[in-house]
Amino acid sequence: MEQKNDPADILMGKTNSERLYFIDALRAWAILMMLQGHFVSALLVNSYREEGGPVYYAWAYLRGVTAPVFFTVSGFIFTYLLLGNYGMGWSNPRVKKGIRRGGLLIVIGYILQIKFGLLWKGSINPSFDIVHVLQCLGLSMILIVVLYLMTYRLNRYIFQTLLGSITIFLFLFSGAINQGEYNFLPIGISNYLTRENGSVFTMAPWFGFATAGACISGFFHSNLTKQGFYQKALLIILSMGLLLIYQSYEFIKDLGNLVDIEVFHGALEKSYLFARLGVVLLVFAIFICLRNFFRHEIVLKIGQNTLAIYILHSILLYGSVTGYGLSRYYHHSLSLSQVVLGSVFFVTVICALVLMVSKKAKQFFG
Repeated sequence: MEQKNDPADILMGKTNSERLYFIDALRAWAILMMLQGHFVSALLVNSYREEGGPVYYAWAYLRGVTAPVFFTVSGFIFTYLLLGNYGMGWSNPRVKKGIRRGGLLIVIGYILQIKFGLLWKGSINPSFDIVHVLQCLGLSMILIVVLYLMTYRLNRYIFQTLLGSITIFLFLFSGAINQGEYNFLPIGISNYLTRENGSVFTMAPWFGFATAGACISGFFHSNLTKQGFYQKALLIILSMGLLLIYQSYEFIKDLGNLVDIEVFHGALEKSYLFARLGVVLLVFAIFICLRNFFRHEIVLKIGQNTLAIYILHSILLYGSVTGYGLSRYYHHSLSLSQVVLGSVFFVTVICALVLMVSKKAKQFFG
């Protein structure tokens, strides 16, 4: 009997034998880590943060890896699909879809920052125009499309080189970019460049993680069907990850001494970004090793519904839109045991609700 391709496989542009299950699993892992990370961070009592010891600091470090993984994976998936019709330019169906998707993320990001209770009273949330994860991710997708349109007539390796170069540039000079003066720009635009007004996810360095994932996707797209690809990919990714973790600081230090330009000396304090990308690559390597264990339908569904999960968690935890969330009533007030049990319940309920609604919607719309 002929085996049909899963719709998700068609979305990825590959047959069942070539499906990048580990990428879906990585995205699922990142969103689950984000859910529990936000829950614990928002509700755990302050005394445990000070006395938590190695366990708390290990958790905090892993939480710090979540956003880089998510941006890198998002850049990977989007560009992987874009490369499927590389030479088509505007005719590439992923171009218009990417622009619409990026625009949608930006719009949803701002909507989640509206407090409709205040809007009803004739005012607006004073932090409405700050840039958070959805706006940054949406603009990152649009910019990747722009870079693609600039280079699609050329060799695709030029596109990959440009993506990698942008990652290096943003990591090296993110400090200078964030501290720049942007008074000549409207505040809504300058918030994408500086954290001065409260933005959490500025384009530098976060767009750099998206372009890093986009660059890596080109390697997978060109070599995935070759014999022994995963073994070679594992070795390359592990090597790059370890080099970034253990040698990036020394390399930037030596570069600064060689060039002797002040901006390179300032870049030394941002060497942790390269090390953080190295950790992301190690996470990639782990999921590549375990890729055959990540074919469970629930894992794949979670990885494919990250936007809905993010929206629902923002409403329930932070009171986005409504102004009434868990953090309003239990901010930094729960004990360790309460937070652990609560986070498990929170993550389970969020995922169950989203997957149930997603299933019903697919049945309804065919």
